Formats: sequence, C-alpha cells, structure tokens
Amino acid sequence: MKRCSWCGDDELYIKYHDEEWGDPVHDDNKHFEFLVLESAQAGLSWITILRKRENYRKAYDDFDPKIVAKYDDKKIEELRQNKGIIRNKRKIEASINNAKRFLEVQKEFGSFDKYIWSFVDNKPIKNQWKNDSEVPANTELSDRIAKELKKRGFKFIGTTIIYSYMQAIGMVNDHIADCFRYNQI
Repeated sequence: MKRCSWCGDDELYIKYHDEEWGDPVHDDNKHFEFLVLESAQAGLSWITILRKRENYRKAYDDFDPKIVAKYDDKKIEELRQNKGIIRNKRKIEASINNAKRFLEVQKEFGSFDKYIWSFVDNKPIKNQWKNDSEVPANTELSDRIAKELKKRGFKFIGTTIIYSYMQAIGMVNDHIADCFRYNQI
C-alpha cells in the first residue's frame, strides 16, 4: 500500500495519515482543535504535536471554544505548568484570543465551518503531486485566508500554519497522487 512519504514508519503518523489527514472536516470543535494544534506546532514538528494531542484535549476542555474563550490568568498559568502540552505563553494566549475570535465568526456566519469552506466554494482543492517535494508550504489562498483571519483579530496564524490547517481539514487534498488515500478523499 503506497502512502505519502512524510508519515514514515511512525505508527501514530501512519494512523493520522491513514484515518484523518485530508478528510473534509465540517465540525466546528474539530476546526478549533486544528487551529490550536497547528498554531502550537509553529517551529516544531507535527509528530511532536500529535504525541501531545490527548494532553491538549484534556487541558483545553475538549477544544470547546466557548470554554477556552473564558480562560483567565489562573488557567493560563495552569497551562504553562502543564508538561503535556507546548507551554509557550504566546501560543497559549493566542489560543484563548483565537477562541474569542472563533466565536465571533460563528455568530456572524452561523458556523466557523461555513466561513472557512466559503474560501473554496465548499469544494476541496484536489492537487496532483507526484512526490512530497512538490507540496507547497503555503499558497496564494493560504496567504489570503491568513490575512483575513488576522484582520478578524486571530493571532499566531500565518500563511504556513493556515496551509497546514487546510491540508489537515481537507480543504486541500495534498496526498501524493499514487497514495492510497488520494482517491478515498
């Protein structure tokens, strides 16, 4: 069975690749989860974040943006002491800020899902890369989305983070064309 080479032979990476990466997401809490995790990943490897994902779920109240938006200084300090997550203060503060902005988008558009998928007319972009080296780190579209989110007050959200997010939630199918998952999505 042919896979994208980036997942290597790590069981957690393979499971993520085979069962989740690139599947279209339409659940707002899942969108928020990926925004938090992709932002936390900045400067780190994705496998580092995947290994801490369950810890994040517990620490971030199952990624409920309504709860995260209410985190106070005491909760920030608790998160900074949590060895199971990335304890960078700026990333933690950004996740709380982003929960508030996320709720504003939900209120304006009915759901974050409607908002984010409108950038691709509700249809995933299906690329046809022959190998992983062709896959970009960002695109004109991720530039535009990042810029829009920043205008709305989101923090720690750049074009590379947004492109990774787009890949994770299936807005873009970046499985290599001969990967078994490419045609499943």
